[in-house]
Amino acid sequence: MQKIKKLFYSQKAAPYIFVLPFILSFAFFWIYPLFSTVKMSFQSILPGQIEWVGFKNYSKLLKDTAFHIAIKNSFQYMLWTLILLIPFPMLFACIMDSRLVKIKGFYKALLYLPALVSVVVAGTIFRLMFSELPGSQMNQFLSWLGLEPIKWLKIRTTSYFALLTIACWRWTGVNMLYFLAGLKNIDNGLYESAEIDGASALKKFRYITMPLLKPTTIYVLTISIYAGLAMFLESFMLWNGNNSPNNIGLTIVGYLYRRGIEKNQLGYASAVGLVLLVIALTINIIQLIMNGSFKKEEK
Repeated sequence: MQKIKKLFYSQKAAPYIFVLPFILSFAFFWIYPLFSTVKMSFQSILPGQIEWVGFKNYSKLLKDTAFHIAIKNSFQYMLWTLILLIPFPMLFACIMDSRLVKIKGFYKALLYLPALVSVVVAGTIFRLMFSELPGSQMNQFLSWLGLEPIKWLKIRTTSYFALLTIACWRWTGVNMLYFLAGLKNIDNGLYESAEIDGASALKKFRYITMPLLKPTTIYVLTISIYAGLAMFLESFMLWNGNNSPNNIGLTIVGYLYRRGIEKNQLGYASAVGLVLLVIALTINIIQLIMNGSFKKEEK
């Protein structure tokens, strides 16, 4: 008993004891499910029946048209969210950090508030807004412009507009706060020196703000890539289910849900999930390498 007590109070053992809860939770909730998913992806799993099928699930994915549509939709959604949810939040953060805004706390809370709203509630509200009925908000807006009502959620372009509207509404404030945190780490003396040298606001943003915000930008880019590829609930709520017209709202996670939950094909769904994991890891590793995140710092 005395030896155990000494072990717990030992300075050498203390770091391992403190990190042990994380290691256990990481192993139980991530490592174990990952290995289980890998094993299940080589199986055909039906109620009361498990059969090893080798690479059959993966070869089936290569010929699965619906899966190809899901990949295409997820990639398009991811690319558009990167285009919209990195430059604009960065710009808003710079404006918020400037002297132009007086009541900064109010605007920060206002822009962050949508992130606190449940995706289920937000998706339901936006589904009603983009309804094909003449009385929906978006069709009323078209009528004010003298245009005819359209079926927003049955046309590919307008459907993506609806999805991206939800994404921008929910995540602009969150990304803006990330960039604001990055701006707080930039020394104001750099801006003062540049101003003395006659640098314009645009040059200060280009040569000081953007380079020094690079770590924050890489972080936001990394989480945005994953979030874009893993999007599901927004699409599910917008179409009130996982069956959109001609699969225009089908994502990779939505297809995983369709195969694993709706059709009870857990082995095939596991293969879909692993493909998603490999795609997300590959894209993020490539962009991290391109951004120099793995380079050794010079002493």
